[in-house]
Amino acid sequence: MNERERFLACMEYQNVDRHPFWDWWAWPETEQRWRAEGFDSQLCQPARLADRRHWIAQLWQPNPPFENQTLQEDEQTRVFINHEGIVMKEMKNNPLSSMPEFLKFPVETRQDFRTFWKQHMQWNLDARAGAPGHTFDSWLRQLRQDPIPLVVISDRWGGFFGPLRNMVGVERLCLLFHDDPAFVEEMMEAVADFTIALLGRILDTVSIDVFALWEDMAYNHAPLIGPAMVRRYMLPRYRRVLDFARSRGVKYLALDSDGKIDALIPVWLDAGLNTLYPFEVQCGTDVLAIRRTYGRDLRIWGGLDKRALKNGPAAIDAEINRVRPLIEQGGYIAHTDHSCPPDISFANYCYYLARMAAVCRGRA
Repeated sequence: MNERERFLACMEYQNVDRHPFWDWWAWPETEQRWRAEGFDSQLCQPARLADRRHWIAQLWQPNPPFENQTLQEDEQTRVFINHEGIVMKEMKNNPLSSMPEFLKFPVETRQDFRTFWKQHMQWNLDARAGAPGHTFDSWLRQLRQDPIPLVVISDRWGGFFGPLRNMVGVERLCLLFHDDPAFVEEMMEAVADFTIALLGRILDTVSIDVFALWEDMAYNHAPLIGPAMVRRYMLPRYRRVLDFARSRGVKYLALDSDGKIDALIPVWLDAGLNTLYPFEVQCGTDVLAIRRTYGRDLRIWGGLDKRALKNGPAAIDAEINRVRPLIEQGGYIAHTDHSCPPDISFANYCYYLARMAAVCRGRA
């Protein structure tokens, strides 16, 4: 089996020559630590033990991006406009390891939104591909030729909570559902239209194995808005997008949200999703319980506690053994429940990958 055949068989609970698993890699600061501990990207690539996939995640971003402009700085922090038009304050020392402070969002009024959308969310596809020397079509066809899964995720700008929070901020968005739901619906409709148009353009060129939406709409105890509100406002837009994708031959329809998402899973299944990830363990989410509740209707990716990797071989073995029943059942792609933070040593990471490879190949 090649990697695409293995992935598709696993997603259908069919027999495979070995169980697939994915590497979810690491924060930049983690890579810095690993290089100090002997990792050399030119000589040593332990992630090659894992199955590969093409992961297209940049196409939905605002384009042209906002200019990264520094507004204020001192010895420790920098205030700047990021590529999405958000004014944020960030630590200069290892900024990706700390949560920035969001100071101002690009959309405050309906007119702000309409201007933002007109200027940054048009279908300039060759520019969005981000592949110098290639047209959008040739770039996609080149990726599709590889015998590995082709996953398209509308990262950060294809969903019906996540993109809106990027424009107006989390607190204001939550209030808008009550104060001005018509404005919320206008933004959602624009996202749905854009997503269908861009996805359709992709599918005019190649077939894809998975299409994924992005929300990140939960913290460690619950979603940011409840299931009833998700059903009322988001479910009709999910169905528009997912029905279109399915009508064009996309079988696996996924959604990425961190946090405690359990209460939203029934809504997402009703909307037509059949795959979720990454199932953060520290929120109390248990992929074994999720499988018992929803059965084979829901494919699961992730759910392996990244925190175990910092504690050494015994903890890693125990965590892999915990999810081993899902690995053997199928409909499950094992990977950590998020990227690896810098408290994980390079030796522990290499042990994790080697052990996971042995288990997935039936050698442990």
